[in-house]
Amino acid sequence: MSNQQLHTRTPTVVVHDNRGSAIREISYCRHPDTVNQTDERITRHHYHARGYLERSIDARLYETQQSNSAIQPNIQQTVSLGGAIAVSQGIDNGTSFSLNDIEGTVSQQINAKGTVTTYEYSEPSVERYLEQVKEGKLGNSDTKVIQKFKWGQGNASELIDTNQVGKCIEHFDTAGKKTYSNYSLLGHVIAETQQLHMGSVIDWNSSREVNDIQQAEKFTTQYTYDATGVVLEETDAKGNKRRIAYDIAGFVKQSWLTLKGQSEQVILRALTYSATGQKLREEQGNGLVTTYEYEPETQRLLNVKTQRPQGHALGAKIMQDLRYEYDPVGNIICLKNDAEATRYWRNQKVVPENRYIYDSLYQLVSATGRESANQKTPASIQSQTITTLVKDAQSYTNYTRLYAYDRGGNLTQIRHNSAIAQQSFTQDITISNKTNRALLKSQCSDPKQVDSYFDESGNLTQLLNGDAIIWDSRNHLKATKEIMESGHLSEGETYQYNSASQRMTKIRGRKTANGHLERVTTHYLPNIEQWDVSTSSVTEKYAVVQIQAGTSAKVRALCWEIGTPKGIENNSLRYSYDDGIGNSGLETDGQGQLVSYEEYYPYGGTAIWSSENAVEADYKTIRYSGKEKDATGMYYYGYRYYQPWIGRWLSADPAGTIDGLNLYRMVRNNPVTITDPDGRNPSFTPEGRKDEVLQKMTPKQLNDSYYQDVMINLDNELAEGSALAKKMAGKYVEAIKGYTAGDSNKINAYLRENGSHANDLSRKITKKINNLEKALKKMPKIEGDFLRAVPDSGISSKLASGVLKIGDRLGDPAYLSTTSSVSALKTQQFYQMHKQVIIYDIYSAMGTRLQFRPFTSVSMPQREVLLPKNGQYEIINFTSFSGDNHRGKEQYITYIRLKHVPYNSEITTYGMSDGEINKTSNSLASLTHSDGLTRGNRFFRRLSCITKTH
Repeated sequence: MSNQQLHTRTPTVVVHDNRGSAIREISYCRHPDTVNQTDERITRHHYHARGYLERSIDARLYETQQSNSAIQPNIQQTVSLGGAIAVSQGIDNGTSFSLNDIEGTVSQQINAKGTVTTYEYSEPSVERYLEQVKEGKLGNSDTKVIQKFKWGQGNASELIDTNQVGKCIEHFDTAGKKTYSNYSLLGHVIAETQQLHMGSVIDWNSSREVNDIQQAEKFTTQYTYDATGVVLEETDAKGNKRRIAYDIAGFVKQSWLTLKGQSEQVILRALTYSATGQKLREEQGNGLVTTYEYEPETQRLLNVKTQRPQGHALGAKIMQDLRYEYDPVGNIICLKNDAEATRYWRNQKVVPENRYIYDSLYQLVSATGRESANQKTPASIQSQTITTLVKDAQSYTNYTRLYAYDRGGNLTQIRHNSAIAQQSFTQDITISNKTNRALLKSQCSDPKQVDSYFDESGNLTQLLNGDAIIWDSRNHLKATKEIMESGHLSEGETYQYNSASQRMTKIRGRKTANGHLERVTTHYLPNIEQWDVSTSSVTEKYAVVQIQAGTSAKVRALCWEIGTPKGIENNSLRYSYDDGIGNSGLETDGQGQLVSYEEYYPYGGTAIWSSENAVEADYKTIRYSGKEKDATGMYYYGYRYYQPWIGRWLSADPAGTIDGLNLYRMVRNNPVTITDPDGRNPSFTPEGRKDEVLQKMTPKQLNDSYYQDVMINLDNELAEGSALAKKMAGKYVEAIKGYTAGDSNKINAYLRENGSHANDLSRKITKKINNLEKALKKMPKIEGDFLRAVPDSGISSKLASGVLKIGDRLGDPAYLSTTSSVSALKTQQFYQMHKQVIIYDIYSAMGTRLQFRPFTSVSMPQREVLLPKNGQYEIINFTSFSGDNHRGKEQYITYIRLKHVPYNSEITTYGMSDGEINKTSNSLASLTHSDGLTRGNRFFRRLSCITKTH
């Protein structure tokens, strides 16, 4: 069967109504074993008369609905008159409500569990601040304050000296208290102190709890920045110092670490890049050298080699030599490690490579590779027991894994074939007949009973072994309990999170071999983890210091205060190298000596595990996909937990339908090529190119929730510019570079073939911005009226709130536009590239509809404001003027100012072309306006964007 046979006549088709809304999405699934059979799958969308999306249903549930009217659509939603989604009902995540106040700000939310969250703001003045967040139960008047803010208000000298005016000074949340004692001129935090609350119930309205937190241990992190806001130094809560140096292009070139009480040591010796910003050669502090090779035509990563070079103290040796092969659209079809030898066992030739086969929807259907022949328990169970063996003493055997999926994208079967009979198994998965919730067949075989194992919000409430899973009122995993099958260990874990839903504390209770209860507490602080092990007293206390500065390896330092284990050197370094898709495989120490080696199955689970020192290997916590593995066997991603034995998430996607209607599907059923940084949205990784952007992001930024949003769509962001360049005329490209989508299998297929164009585009945009910045300096400062924007009728809004106003933060793709007649055309053009487009009309504070067009003496069309999905923009103000046209007197908008929140930079959008800006040296008020774009025109021109950094 050829690749051409598999994919012939399997396009993705999007059908639009006369308003440009997508009402049908048609895909064609063909399995490589049955190329003569094609399954047509239609996703249906229904819209309100005003153009808002009302409901969507996938092919599987629609087919069931024809014979069972009780089957509900995947999602249903009700939109308020202002355009905000007031009610959202999902078969996977339940029903939730959101109410806005008169300013369009979220005032109250009710989740599927009946948890009522109320947001209280300060009285409107120059700024409107969130003061506190209350939580209660629907039908119960009792509430608790779960968040409380203190802001730098006034002009006190101490606030001015520390740049705290208008900034958050104290934030009490569900994890404790965070104090921001100093800010830079650019608004970056210089010093922050975290105090952790260890109780299970919290109410910051109680003076007792406020007093108690003041006595809690303080963990202070400090940062030093350069004039551009880039971190130069960071000192963590334990006094460990990181130092970073950058080259002239702003990329990291060297980094150092000074452990508390120790001398400074090199982490990254040297790092060189290509002309396009891709890594070429990297020398780590342990003496290992990593080199990168790319395919010239596509810039896909072909080879990553990590080795001890000639002259190394331990001798020359290739530690890892990964080679990649791709299909035409960029899916990895072969991953081979040439550093490993071909072995023979029981008349088998065991080659160190993994091969992958996909169906026409790019879902993984077959994987072959090697696994340990010494596994004590199969990889199908919840907590796979790993036997630590010396690497060269192991026996390996071949395996094949086959995967099957239903029409809704649910994984329904995992079949594992091995030469060792006891390691072969077939794992059937039971899917609910009403939702996308699922369980192993051994846990529940009746589709009608599956939903009873989940709560109202779609959280699984029982593990495979019958132990309960406890969730808090905000849908965070609160506690688990598990008994390992050996019977020697009883475990339970509890977790605590901050207001950004990130885990701050993990407490594990376990019994030791002599029957004593042991308590392991982990605190997660910026770039450091604090681990305490105790029985009646503390028996072991150590910190895991993390270094995120340039090197592709994840570097950690293990620093003991109490109870250093035998066989491990205190303050030792660990370099963890991944396999190109984030899995932590090769691990070495600070001298370049092997510590451990691990290979994984596609959906997780350990295929091979070995170590030179079993004690050292016990301290490896970063595993599959670069995530921490808990005692339950689940991986913690940041916003969700992942179950590798079933290939599904533990709970519904907190980001909603951003990645489709199935809220439990893992990385679009393509775990070899696609990654999910934090459990909210998968993204394709153009290997070797991600570092280009990551190098520009500081450790502080990488841990920031806004920057995590950037990273979610980073890979698509880098590549999609090339697709737009192909699809549209060159003069439109700059305006839409960076526009991202969250729902496209097919567009990724196109993008991966054209990745090389993105860097050229980036250079052109940089040049364009530089020219516009020069022009901006010639223009007078403009002061204007505050306006608000509401969704245009006929266009579906994907924003959490459809009403935009001064001070709002926008995080979804959005247009600020005017006429609905051209809206459908623009929507259609972007939908052809599988883009989700939102278009807004602009209204004044009095409710008058405004046209967005410039002061100019020549006729030109209107301009649009485009916000990329990975941005967090705050509306600052607009400027408008009155003018005449063929319809009479109307208001017009001349420019709009937006602030990019994490970067703290402004984007000022003028309704003028580049040439007009360059020619303008007089006051804008002296220019005249034109009639602009009439409703009959069927084209639009790009927007001139000027970026101005504070």
